[in-house]
Amino acid sequence: MTDALKSYMSRNVPRYTSYPTAPHFSNAVGPQDYARWLAALDPDAPVSLYLHVPFCRELCWYCGCNMKLAKRDAPVAAYAQTLIREIDLLSQHLPGRMEISHLHWGGGTPTALVPDDLERAMDAVRVSFRVTSDAELAIESDPRTLTPPMIERIGKLGFTRASFGVQEFDPKVQKAINRVQPPEMVRASVDGLRAAGVTGINFDLIYGLPHQTVETLLDTIRLCVQMRPDRIALFGYAHVPWMARKQRLIDEAALPGVDARLMQSQAAAAALIQAGYVAIGLDHFALPSDSMAKSARDGTLRRNFQGYTTDQAETMLGVGATSIGRSPSGYVQNLSETGAWARAVEGGELPVGKGLALTQDDKLRGHVIERLMCCGEVDLDAAAQHGRAAPEWYSELEPELRALERDGLITRRGGHLSLTDTGTPLVRVVASVFDAYLPATTARHAVAV
Repeated sequence: MTDALKSYMSRNVPRYTSYPTAPHFSNAVGPQDYARWLAALDPDAPVSLYLHVPFCRELCWYCGCNMKLAKRDAPVAAYAQTLIREIDLLSQHLPGRMEISHLHWGGGTPTALVPDDLERAMDAVRVSFRVTSDAELAIESDPRTLTPPMIERIGKLGFTRASFGVQEFDPKVQKAINRVQPPEMVRASVDGLRAAGVTGINFDLIYGLPHQTVETLLDTIRLCVQMRPDRIALFGYAHVPWMARKQRLIDEAALPGVDARLMQSQAAAAALIQAGYVAIGLDHFALPSDSMAKSARDGTLRRNFQGYTTDQAETMLGVGATSIGRSPSGYVQNLSETGAWARAVEGGELPVGKGLALTQDDKLRGHVIERLMCCGEVDLDAAAQHGRAAPEWYSELEPELRALERDGLITRRGGHLSLTDTGTPLVRVVASVFDAYLPATTARHAVAV
């Protein structure tokens, strides 16, 4: 491996689940701005809905998400009631009873709710919105705490997809990240959900964990493939203890280095492809029959805060503390502290804590970054429809693009840019060249591979 490639792999760059990225949101955008943006939406255009539950029944040390450990039911029940009120409050600011084409429960662990509260929240969604007959309804879950009554209720409510954080099955690695869940536990949850009518199953795997090796990861993949999930996400562990305090419980000396992370990533990807999965974007794999594989084939794959998605809606409404919403006008993020969020909702105010109004330049660069992340190629001249005249708009980036081409990460033909096999796992580095905010940012990001 060349020194140049090692340098690229070690760069700290965003994951680009949005552009501009969340560290650039500010309190310059507030509830009044969001209210205007919502009122301006096309009432006939479908939207997607993201509902955030920041509670978990168990603490995972690797997790970088905003979450609260819930050993009692009362705080979770109170949160659910406020969530229902926010659904109603949000709908009051919309130009009509809008259609939902995608719905995603994330967290935290949404199944930390009791079944009745989950059903009440879904009933509230159906009162305030029209859920299309072909809408994808997805929910994240933890097999360590998923109960048979909740599995039954998920099926009854019409969920079409469920996601599990498998991460790694090796007992030593599981102990090191405080997530002990044997394969039999995961299989029982998968079998139960499929029997309840949930047809889509997603697994998340992580490489770069403490004590993890190529061998442990490949054994995990072998066990996962036996359960035949429809989609598998393969993420690199982002060790950011300055942001996620619980990660300070992880032994940094046990973390694999850059070379070992690359070997794990490459070996895992090869094993998944050998097992019949299609590689999608940076870190997703899907069975050829899955809608995400079809979306990747026809060029309609998108990217949002849940990662890669088939969701084509231009507006995503976020509900719950910390949730992020997106509209053609910009991004908003709800207040992260659950008490402050609840007080805003109870007071009848949209609980926006910060956001960012999109400029034409943001939309242009965001389009380029999304196409690189989703397709591995982009026509920079054609991208000018998002704001600035072609081809002059990217001429200022010529030195950086020339360096990427010299080092074998990209090829260029006129304004058409494509990732090479070498550049594909480094797509975040290539995308970062188009990030106008990154040079001046003080935010710290995870390594590229």
